[in-house]
Amino acid sequence: MEFPVTISLFELKLPLHTITETLGMFLGFRYFLYLRRRQGDQVVDSNRIWAIIGAMFGALLGSRVLGALEYPPGFISADNLLIYIYKSKTIVGGLLGGLIGVESIKKLVGERSSTGDLFVYPLILAIMIGRIGCFTMGVYEETYGLPTTFPWGMNLGDNIARHPVALYEILFLIILWISLYSINKRFELQSGALFKLFMIAYLLFRFLLDFIKPGYRFPGGLGSIQIACLLGLLYYAPVIIFPSRLLKKEHYA
Repeated sequence: MEFPVTISLFELKLPLHTITETLGMFLGFRYFLYLRRRQGDQVVDSNRIWAIIGAMFGALLGSRVLGALEYPPGFISADNLLIYIYKSKTIVGGLLGGLIGVESIKKLVGERSSTGDLFVYPLILAIMIGRIGCFTMGVYEETYGLPTTFPWGMNLGDNIARHPVALYEILFLIILWISLYSINKRFELQSGALFKLFMIAYLLFRFLLDFIKPGYRFPGGLGSIQIACLLGLLYYAPVIIFPSRLLKKEHYA
């Protein structure tokens, strides 16, 4: 397998990642609409639209800003800061930025219901498809792992056996999808609990995964994404410390 993987379209050669990234967002949104029709929605149409707008703009801004901060020296010395930020992106920043965007919009429109549960499985699907594209970029995009002597280490384009972290993440997301589905079937969860479980699990996973990824490290050995993950986990600390808050009151009264 040669990296990066490209697909020929007429006389153009497009990175497969470009296609999977777009496909992931498209299929994720279509899946969201399907779940909304099938399960119903406690949020009125107008407020749901505002929530989606808040999520989109928050995710776009958060993804770019945190992505740019992954390598602070490059951020500081960039000739054109706006272009540098635009070219940078990270899923963790997108999720946290989307969360901030949605919560801000909800306060403005006076929406008190949780809006996150319907996004969980579509988000997992979109990230999985996107990570397939990340894997096909090999070492030509900063989503590869450190060298390893493990038997499943892979040559991602530089003839060095590396952790295939994109595949690790896909496997984790499959397990997370199955786990969340099982939890949702077994327990009576409060509205919004499924999204909180997803965020806690993903942020914890990314915090740990980034220890086997190259990148800039601050004193203490943590990178920008790991610090953002810790801040996100701190936001969810009440639920982490008291998981019974995820259950409907009548379930544990």
